[in-house]
Amino acid sequence: MTLEILTPDKKIFSGSVYGVQLPGIDGLFEVLEKHAPLVSALSKGNLKILKDKSTFENYTIQSGFVEVLNNKATVLVEGAIIVE
Repeated sequence: MTLEILTPDKKIFSGSVYGVQLPGIDGLFEVLEKHAPLVSALSKGNLKILKDKSTFENYTIQSGFVEVLNNKATVLVEGAIIVE
């Protein structure tokens, strides 16, 4: 699936991924390949990009939204910082 993470200032990430874990307002949830269409609010927390089944990147994000449609997840957030 394709993932894009955008802030008001710049594009943080764009590429093909295995999945993504997101901090929803009611708790963590995960979006994988061919997920049903979805729009959800996000809270401040940790976003984990699953590049494949064993490789990942972590970001600390501010609140925002995610839209999943046609095997593409678009994450719109106020800010994001990569966690090393």
